[in-house]
Amino acid sequence: MLEAVLAAADAPARTAPNPCVGALVAAADGSTHRGVTTPPGGPHAEIVAMTAAAASGTSMRDSTVFTTLEPCNHQGRTGPCTDALIAAGVRRVVVGMLDPDPLVSGSGVDSLRAAGISVEVGVCADEVARQMRSYVHHRIHGRPFVTLKMAATMDGRTAAADDSSQWITGDEARADVHALRAASDGIIVGAGTVRSDDPSLTVRHVAGTDPARYVLGSAPASAAVHPCTELSGDLHDVLRSIGGDGVIDLLVEGGAQVAADFHDGGFVDRYVIYLAPALMGSDRSRPLLAGRGSASMADVWRGQTVDVKLIGKDIRVTIEPGDDDPNAEITL
Repeated sequence: MLEAVLAAADAPARTAPNPCVGALVAAADGSTHRGVTTPPGGPHAEIVAMTAAAASGTSMRDSTVFTTLEPCNHQGRTGPCTDALIAAGVRRVVVGMLDPDPLVSGSGVDSLRAAGISVEVGVCADEVARQMRSYVHHRIHGRPFVTLKMAATMDGRTAAADDSSQWITGDEARADVHALRAASDGIIVGAGTVRSDDPSLTVRHVAGTDPARYVLGSAPASAAVHPCTELSGDLHDVLRSIGGDGVIDLLVEGGAQVAADFHDGGFVDRYVIYLAPALMGSDRSRPLLAGRGSASMADVWRGQTVDVKLIGKDIRVTIEPGDDDPNAEITL
């Protein structure tokens, strides 16, 4: 199962709105064959692994199939994986976790067992759950898993008094941000950022495909962010709309006001903050978050630090809401 998890982690292409699943066929002859879910419309991980086995002349009969997520049991863009597993004569299927999608939700396992296939569920469940967290979040809450990316000096400033903000961090940190973009299905900024910085929001310094681009407000016709989707209104509705587009992972790269809006609304599932070894030292420079902030120490928002890493000369800090955060798992 861990090999299946690693296969999914190394998948080169996005699969949203489908989850990125890893699978491994352990054939009766002792050979193994791996597969990962392909982009929408293509075969799922189990079928890719079975196809790899067939291509090598290996029989699927009496084999064991390890898959990180419960095989689908419905007709979508592709046929049910359960039917293919049953028809191939698989003896045993080992599943990392059940699929929370209402179209599956245990029916895949039931179908396999009804056909006489031995099924085990929950192997390497913690590892699989971590890998599937964005997908599960999307299916349960109806919105993308939101990562808020920010960059600041050590004194927490994001722009100078003259509004200049490029570049706070170094080349290595900027490449790391592009890796975040490449791992995201969608990216969103405010119209103010579009007007001041004219970002393209594309993936450049690393390999990967561009995320779907969203702007809160209106982008000038000549803006580099086009083609993009312009959205406005309550963030509940905005995130539901983006989730409806099939975006599972959303990266927020807005300025201080957009960052504050997502934070204050309880919509941020992960904060990625890049800190440069620099000091701005001005009351007129911009902070990480706009607004009035906490009135006292008792009101300060506190999360949990889950990772700290040196990126070139900068520091990347990853923070997630704590278990006691009332907005940590807000349901729309």
